[in-house]
Amino acid sequence: MLVVALAAGTALYAGADDGAGPAAAPPTGAGPGGAAVPSVEAALPSGAPSALPSLLARPVIRPEQAFPGQHVRLEDGSRYARVDLATTPDCARGMSPQLAELIEQSDACLRLTAALFTDVDRRSQVTVTVLSFRRVEDASRVFAMASMDPVTYQVVSLDPPPEAGLPTVPPGSAGVFRRLMTVRSVVFANGQWGDGAETREAQLTRQTEDLLRHVSDGVAAYEQGEPRA
Repeated sequence: MLVVALAAGTALYAGADDGAGPAAAPPTGAGPGGAAVPSVEAALPSGAPSALPSLLARPVIRPEQAFPGQHVRLEDGSRYARVDLATTPDCARGMSPQLAELIEQSDACLRLTAALFTDVDRRSQVTVTVLSFRRVEDASRVFAMASMDPVTYQVVSLDPPPEAGLPTVPPGSAGVFRRLMTVRSVVFANGQWGDGAETREAQLTRQTEDLLRHVSDGVAAYEQGEPRA
C-alpha cells in the first residue's frame, strides 16, 4: 500500500465520556488545563510517488464505499454486524475538542464517516471512523498527534440506535483505541464492551484491530484507485 501506518494507543484504559455520536457537537477550545492545542507541522514524505497529485484529485471516499455492507465476515471467519452509520462534512462534530481545534488550524478535514459494529454475541461495540483530508500532510498531522496522545486526540464513539437493541456503553468505560493512516485519511477504531466491562482485553483488542484493518484496507484501495481484494 502507498501510505499505511499503524499506531497502537494504550490497550485498555478508562477514558472520558465519549459516548455521543457525530450528531452531538462537543465544544471546541483550549486543551486540558486551558493550554492551547499545539500547532503541528507535517511534511510530505520524501518517497511520495509521482502519482500522488492525481490520487489526491479524486473525490474523498463516500460512506457506502468506506462501509459497503451491513454484515462483515473476515478471513478468520469472525462476523460482525453494522448497526449504525453516520457521516458529516463538519468533522469537528465527531471528535474531542482538542482534535477539532487541531484540524481547524488548516480547515483540512473534508468528511467524517463513522460506523458502529457489534460481534455475533452482541457484546462488543466498535466504532470505526474515517477522517478524510485535503492533503497528505493534513492527515499526517492528525495521525501524529493521535498516536502520541490517543486519549486527548480521539474521535467519539457512536451510541447504538434504539432499534439496534444494544445497551449504551456507560460513560467513562474502558476501551481500546487504534488508528491507521492511508493516502489521505486517518481511520480510527474505538472498541468497548457494551456493559463497560474491563475484562477480556485481548479479545476486545483483536476485534477492534481486525475491524480497523478491514475498513482501512478498503479505504486505501479506493484512494489508490485499486479494486478491493
